[in-house]
Amino acid sequence: MTDHGVQGSELEALTMRRAELAERYLQPSATRPPSTARGVHHVALLCTDVERTIQFYDRLLGFPLLDIYENRDYRGSSHFFFDLGIGNTVAFFDLPGVDLGPYQEVLGGLHHLSISVSPDQWSAARSRLEDAGVDYLLESGTSIYFRGPDGERLELICDPLLWQYGRSVG
Repeated sequence: MTDHGVQGSELEALTMRRAELAERYLQPSATRPPSTARGVHHVALLCTDVERTIQFYDRLLGFPLLDIYENRDYRGSSHFFFDLGIGNTVAFFDLPGVDLGPYQEVLGGLHHLSISVSPDQWSAARSRLEDAGVDYLLESGTSIYFRGPDGERLELICDPLLWQYGRSVG
């Protein structure tokens, strides 16, 4: 557990509020209705260099490039997709001529993208990150946090889907 965040009475109030929300909205799995969604079609992120992004996600992380074509909303921009398994993808856009500035975590923006991998692939990815000199943080023995080529925060997690750090989230 980190020491970041609020302390004292503010922390107590937030803890109580979270418990109230759980009591009001969480339903037991036996009575919870099924989701109306089928899964994540894609998450779209911005990048500054298409080739560097392809090398990082395809070559280093092992997520094959699936397609690349011109973005329909911005002439000259590339829209490209990487396979995250079981029909899920992560997509990127570059915006040539637009100064995107450095990566920032902002309200409504990306905090991190957590990608599920098998324990074997997790270990292999950790080795590849080390070999490539990519700094990372290990968390709870099942997560690796690191930055992508444009500063985006990524997590590789080897807990089963709907589980995190030994706890069911589903």
